[in-house]
Amino acid sequence: MSWIALAEHDGRRLSRRAFAHRAPGSELRRGSLVIETRLPTGDRPEPMIYFDGKGPPRCHLSVQSVPGGGLTFVMAQGQETLHRTFNHADTGRADLLRLTCSWDVDAGLGRVALECEQDKVMIAPLAVTVPPRLADLRVLFADRSASYLAPEVSFIALSDAVEPVGPMPTLAPDTPIATPEGFRAAGALRRGDTVVTAGGEIAPVLHRLDRTVPAMGRFRPIRLRAPYFGLMRDIVIAPSQRLVVRGSEVEYLFNHEAAMIEAGHLAGGKAVRPVQTGPLVTYTQLLLPAHEALDAGGAAVESLYVGRLRRKRDALEASILAGLDRQTLPEHGKSVHPVLRAFDARILAEQRAA
Repeated sequence: MSWIALAEHDGRRLSRRAFAHRAPGSELRRGSLVIETRLPTGDRPEPMIYFDGKGPPRCHLSVQSVPGGGLTFVMAQGQETLHRTFNHADTGRADLLRLTCSWDVDAGLGRVALECEQDKVMIAPLAVTVPPRLADLRVLFADRSASYLAPEVSFIALSDAVEPVGPMPTLAPDTPIATPEGFRAAGALRRGDTVVTAGGEIAPVLHRLDRTVPAMGRFRPIRLRAPYFGLMRDIVIAPSQRLVVRGSEVEYLFNHEAAMIEAGHLAGGKAVRPVQTGPLVTYTQLLLPAHEALDAGGAAVESLYVGRLRRKRDALEASILAGLDRQTLPEHGKSVHPVLRAFDARILAEQRAA
């Protein structure tokens, strides 16, 4: 079933199947709570999320900003209180953060992860022995008056699965990908197929990864419009999908032949438009031996970048690559192209539009 409750400032959704006809005291023994938020700009601690269940037993959830950048996460159920602080050294200069708390009580698994915009993931263990009650979770997501969400919070979501963190798929399954036989839908490619990279080389597909996520925040899909970025047709991608851009403006502004920009940084311009969709969206992505750009309908888009994830056991087990044979996973070095931050991406877009 996976996603069973979603909440943002504009609306809330609950799965009837997940919450209906449950016995009093029913627990969610396995699940994930995902919170996406921006950091406030003030120099004082500020509540981002606050919830106290009516109990008994006690149920509490809170996320608070840390001055200078960072978050404190607290979750309590009955006599058990779990606490973790991520400080400025963890978050760096990130503006947008995604916090994922996952547990599987029967398997003895518990963790909280913080993902930053710049491919940085911090994972800390949590000793979850008392799972949250479904009745409390229902109130958290269904009753606006029972909880506080700061304006900076993009969304909160609840899953009945242990959700992965780290590298994520970012292409709509129907995205046309260049192959030696012509363009094929990304969602139709399999391990062993080959693609033609944006540089004209033929590369094998090591794995295709798929994931369904809430269509909210940085998961909310956007449309890249043709003929911008060399596109022959519109494509739908996640805002975090990176594009490889070239040209005289790139060389002049950044002293590099090419650079990568996140598509979401270009939102609001003529080339990027929002997409109307349902509450969930499915993305796919291809893993290649090297950190290559794919030819997606004429645009150069980054394939799945995994760095040296295969060397980091805990991070690998928490990722979408968990369960795959480590021997089939590549190691990707640092990108040869700089990744532009939001401000630089907008400057480049303005120069190209001038």
